[in-house]
Amino acid sequence: MITRERVLEVLDKCLRYSQADQAEVVVLGGDTYLTRYATNYIHQNTAESNAHVYVRTVFGKKVGLATTNALDDESLRATVRLSEDTARVQPDLADFVSLPGPEPGDEDDLVAAGPAYAERTASFTADERAEAVGRITALSRREGFEAAGAFQTGVFMVGVANSLGVRRYAETTRASLTAIVMGPTGSGYADDLSVDAGAIDPERVAEVAVKKCRDSQDPVAVEPGEYEVVLEPAAVADMVTFLGYLGLGALAFQEGRSFASGNIGKPVTGEQFTLWDDGTDPAGLPFPFDFEGVRRRKVMLIEDGVVKNVVYDSYTAGREEGKTSTGHALPPDLRYGPLPLNMFVKTGDATLEEMIASTKRGLLVTRFHYTNPLHPVLTLITGMTRDGTFLIENGKVKGPVKNMRFTQGILPAFAAIEAVSKEARLCDMFGLGAVSAPAMKISSFTFTGQTQF
Repeated sequence: MITRERVLEVLDKCLRYSQADQAEVVVLGGDTYLTRYATNYIHQNTAESNAHVYVRTVFGKKVGLATTNALDDESLRATVRLSEDTARVQPDLADFVSLPGPEPGDEDDLVAAGPAYAERTASFTADERAEAVGRITALSRREGFEAAGAFQTGVFMVGVANSLGVRRYAETTRASLTAIVMGPTGSGYADDLSVDAGAIDPERVAEVAVKKCRDSQDPVAVEPGEYEVVLEPAAVADMVTFLGYLGLGALAFQEGRSFASGNIGKPVTGEQFTLWDDGTDPAGLPFPFDFEGVRRRKVMLIEDGVVKNVVYDSYTAGREEGKTSTGHALPPDLRYGPLPLNMFVKTGDATLEEMIASTKRGLLVTRFHYTNPLHPVLTLITGMTRDGTFLIENGKVKGPVKNMRFTQGILPAFAAIEAVSKEARLCDMFGLGAVSAPAMKISSFTFTGQTQF
């Protein structure tokens, strides 16, 4: 693994090489380990070590970017030159103000990772990953099913420095386990995600995925239409992920393609929905600063159904008077603008069993798959149910149904919340962050098609 000392050396060298008015260097490095399995057998075990250097340079209002994963001096010099050459031929970025400077309290310019790092993950072995996978495949095999998925662990480091005096370094860890269990006519799914590999529970993942698969055999078709739904956390997290991506970043807000544009302070969902982003909360996947070196801040996004804020990086903050970065800049090569990457949905006081019991006729949905946006301002998305969809009648789960296509506005769905569960689960967000999501009962959800499986 690339060392802290090497990361800091690369940051300092690139800044020295630059002749630009302003310069920023970001180093993203790490070691990732992956155990992948299918048909109840481990078929791949990989280890990868890599580091990328991003150099952003500024001449006036002209901004250029170049990147490399070669860390020798010649390659670093060439990357800085390429960034500067690129910047010089760019049109002015009219709204650009400046790269971020140091923040108050930055006497110590290196920030410790704190809860973002777990030594247990850093030391987790291939044998331990194989043992965890073995618990899933053994249970799957006993039931006559086939399991597939992956157990991934990693240690990652981020270094950020710029010519204005920002200098940051921190390390983080991440562990994720997924299981899809397939039977003759149905499937089940479960996963686990944590900073700490020791907190991953393969027994729970195995039991949930296998039970879902067992219960999903011989599904029947139901007609498309409006249904009450009970969405498990993975399905809720999918919707929240797209809500953040489509409308809770400042760039979309400023360009008028966000549901929040013109609606700050106005209700957009029901009062039972509250959402915030907090990259410092150890219950998520915390990290102390963003990819510009700005400390992460908690941001209330939607409170009791009312839009409160969107998140900012330095560029979008410079486009609005009185705004500052909230610490939500993405890696330099991602051009989506700032995004909330550590979202939390407020939990309620119900249980999944109570939500099912209160449903006259509806669907219980394990998760969504292949979700895509249709209309960002309307938050309209479409996708499929997958790995466990069940009919509820008169408060009881009657049996499995074939998967359904949904076409639904996220905000209208969250305006129709009837109950929210007491417990939440941490779910992956595009591999960049996480959503802590409870289960929800929603009174009306639109299904527009059905499948043959």
